[in-house]
Amino acid sequence: MVAITLPDGSVRNFDGPVTGAALAADIGPGLAKAALAVKVDGELRDLSRTIETDAGVEIVTRDHEDALELLRHDAAHVFAEAVQELFPDTQITFGPATEDGFYYDFYREAPFTPDDFEAMEKRMQEIVDRDEEIVREIWDRDAAVKHFSDAGETFKANHVKTIPTKEDISIYRQGDWLDLCTGPHLPSTGKLGKAFKLLKLAGAYWRGDASNPQLQRIYGTCWRTEKELRAYLHRLEEAEKRDHRRLGREMDLFHIQEEAVGSVFWHPKGWTLYREAERYMRERLEIADYVEVKTPQLIDRTLWEKSGHWEKFRENMFTAQDEGDKVLALKPMNCPGHVQIFKQGIKSYRDLPLRMSEFGSCHRNEPSGALHGLMRVRAFTQDDAHIFCMESQIEDETKLFIDLLSSIYRDFGFDDFTVKFADRPEVRAGEDEVWDRAEKALMDATKAAGIEMDMNLGEGAFYGPKLEFVLRDAIGREWQCGTLQADFVLPERLDASYIGEDGERHRPVMLHRAILGSFERFLGVLIEHYAGRMPLWLSSVQAVVATITGDADAYANDVINACKMAGLRVEADLRNEKINYKVREHSLAKVPVLMVVGNREAEDRTVALRRLGGKNQEILALDDAIHTLVEEAASPAVKNVDRNASGS
Repeated sequence: MVAITLPDGSVRNFDGPVTGAALAADIGPGLAKAALAVKVDGELRDLSRTIETDAGVEIVTRDHEDALELLRHDAAHVFAEAVQELFPDTQITFGPATEDGFYYDFYREAPFTPDDFEAMEKRMQEIVDRDEEIVREIWDRDAAVKHFSDAGETFKANHVKTIPTKEDISIYRQGDWLDLCTGPHLPSTGKLGKAFKLLKLAGAYWRGDASNPQLQRIYGTCWRTEKELRAYLHRLEEAEKRDHRRLGREMDLFHIQEEAVGSVFWHPKGWTLYREAERYMRERLEIADYVEVKTPQLIDRTLWEKSGHWEKFRENMFTAQDEGDKVLALKPMNCPGHVQIFKQGIKSYRDLPLRMSEFGSCHRNEPSGALHGLMRVRAFTQDDAHIFCMESQIEDETKLFIDLLSSIYRDFGFDDFTVKFADRPEVRAGEDEVWDRAEKALMDATKAAGIEMDMNLGEGAFYGPKLEFVLRDAIGREWQCGTLQADFVLPERLDASYIGEDGERHRPVMLHRAILGSFERFLGVLIEHYAGRMPLWLSSVQAVVATITGDADAYANDVINACKMAGLRVEADLRNEKINYKVREHSLAKVPVLMVVGNREAEDRTVALRRLGGKNQEILALDDAIHTLVEEAASPAVKNVDRNASGS
């Protein structure tokens, strides 16, 4: 007898083992038709697999949370079958599902091109229409090696040889085509549907090793419905328009070049944007009672060994050697340096909490293939801080931090974020008992702050659990930026202590926290969020004074001087060009405001204000226009202080 417990709590009993397909049919013909897979005690399985013992079972249909990954994995297989039917000289390697779709790596002497995509997609649609049954088979190891070798699939044959002997050699067959795969898969290719599209071509290496043969990687996307596919493709179009690398060039903000790979050359306008964000953060932290510090770039490896970072991050650290035998490392993070400052002098419980911040320049040797504009760099600045506190203060400090983070995100234009709780990773420092305390303390504090969390299992830092704050931008993309980590380990390893109320030495808890994450990445996110149309307070150039005729040049200079005296960032456009040409040019450059002046404005001491994206203009007296813009351009940090001072 096998008892199957369904999600609604009902139990169905069977005389013996039962397949997922039979279970779905027993529940009803509609469910049998809609079923794609089963989830047995949390494990996703093929419908054809038997359930041998009592278990909790979910029938996975198209609207199930696990359906997309399943569909995308099958899309990869259908895609590979289509490619090999069209290009028989092609070897297949691996094709996993990804966050938004799938990819497959191929080996072929002749290069693919995007022009091949249409034929590939058409053949994929034909395979879906053929509704080929997908069958799982367990093969003898030697038979699998021989099959793939005889078929000229050397990559697959070599991979079979590396599979541990205790593991099954799992093969999935659809029609005449088959692939080595652990599954699970749909019952047939017809279940996939046609909501897929091939997107781009890239290079890759076998097993990710540059010394191995180069492969051709083709990316695709797959969704439940055509509507979802269209929505995703629209997001891609929007994302391309918003690409911070393109906007960085068009707006003359920054560039990156091979001679300093992974590092940013900030141009004057980009550096102004950077400094305004930094100034805002500094003002907010000062109000929140943080003390700012600065720690060295190069620190002896012995400190990194004590902290545990050498063992964990050595491969990602840049090192240098002095004239002696000392090995120095460019800091990949600021934490050990802050502990060294904390340890200077005797600290009392009365000194806690101590909130120590740094806009710390860090370096990490990221793989060159992972670098991406401002989003992934080797040289970056963290808005880093560490709160040294007693265990009893964790809850209050967590609440204060989340309030601060929420307010800052709103000021930057992000009203929507989610929180993930990342618990202990497999490789970590500290005893389980210490981790139990740290996880409970952070979890309880987060709940007390009224924050709902999703779990991100095993993704904590090596020294403590963390909260991950995930922003959602204007087109719905998610960006993990802020973090809060509860660390009971590093103060112990680096011998940090304070004198408690009892006169004895105690270890502080160290709360690692960041709000923006890194300035570079956050500014990249910000540029894409606003599509380059930055809020007035952040804009590198807040206004351009543009003349209609050369007769107004003198008045235009008066306007510029008055704006600068008021603290506005303005530029002049006195060129002998038509005003419509100037308007178009500055609109493309994403200048928020044009202050247009001609003879009439000069006589009346007025300006015509044109807003970016607006069709109308507003005629204002010069003083009124400046006053309006100064108020709009005020930093939110200043506005927050003013609101608090007025009690509103």
